[in-house]
Amino acid sequence: MTQNLALNTPHKINVSIVGGAGYTAGELLRILIHHPMVNISSVYSTSNAGNPITKVHDDLFGETDIVFSDKIDENADVVFLCLGHGKSAEFLKNSSYSANTKIIDLSNDFRLDADHIFEDRDFVYGLPELNREQIKSAKNIANPGCFATAIQLALLPLAAKDEIKNDIHINAVTGSTGAGQSLSASTHFSWRNNNVSFYKEFSHQHEGEIYQTINQLEKDFNNKVYFLPMRGDFARGILAGLYLKSDLTEEEAKNIFKEYYKNEPFTFVSDEPIALKQVVNTNKCFVHVQKQDDVLLITSIIDNLTKGASGQAVENMNLMFGWDEKLGLNLKTVAF
Repeated sequence: MTQNLALNTPHKINVSIVGGAGYTAGELLRILIHHPMVNISSVYSTSNAGNPITKVHDDLFGETDIVFSDKIDENADVVFLCLGHGKSAEFLKNSSYSANTKIIDLSNDFRLDADHIFEDRDFVYGLPELNREQIKSAKNIANPGCFATAIQLALLPLAAKDEIKNDIHINAVTGSTGAGQSLSASTHFSWRNNNVSFYKEFSHQHEGEIYQTINQLEKDFNNKVYFLPMRGDFARGILAGLYLKSDLTEEEAKNIFKEYYKNEPFTFVSDEPIALKQVVNTNKCFVHVQKQDDVLLITSIIDNLTKGASGQAVENMNLMFGWDEKLGLNLKTVAF
């Protein structure tokens, strides 16, 4: 695995995290602290400046003595923006980075084609299973949304074969960490526990990413995507069930998926039914395909904080520096 480390960058790089107090920043820290090619040069958080990061991310107690800073690292090799949606563009307007600094943004500010150019930076949509070659040469990455990642990975093989001929119906449930760390009426334990609910029915912000990706591969697609997102009563993970009418047999559909993902390091097609615990705490996506009458059902599972956010961000960083894509991401799920 280590034979590829020196492909482009043989030395450790300096990495900065902006918005260091949130869940995605905590996941980034958990991964990057043990990444063999990374030195964490700063963790920016104005509200926590001067405090040890373990005061917020107490799961890292005993792992690091890094302290939050209120100063950005202008010359970092990579900056991860872990800010709320709409805040990354505002932050970059008021912050100056070296022209050599690569930016990986985890918000939705630069994901769509209409928004991918910001001042002198051109952001590449960072779904490796779709845009791996563009990511390798990119200087700026728009990391995909968590729901969008799970759903797109369930659709890429069909779109690549022009096999999405009908409307797509999606039911997907996410853990409470998908709502971020700030409390709201629907994130309190007393509301979320033993409870499930729909939200943003047919109007979720990730729908734009899904349409964009389908049209990138299947340019004649003009059907509808009907997406029902759900809040689950668990902390992390996404399970998405997608169904559409199809002329493919079950065997043909499975073969299309297995061929598309045969060389992917993190996405796997399972012959057996899948369950969320199989991927939680990892950067993996599992996909299962089945057919009932004329309806094709694709199930996909990811961890919303890793493959759906911070893990995929590190995967993108590895590609940008020519390292092994799995470097620092050999994570095992907690099965019990």
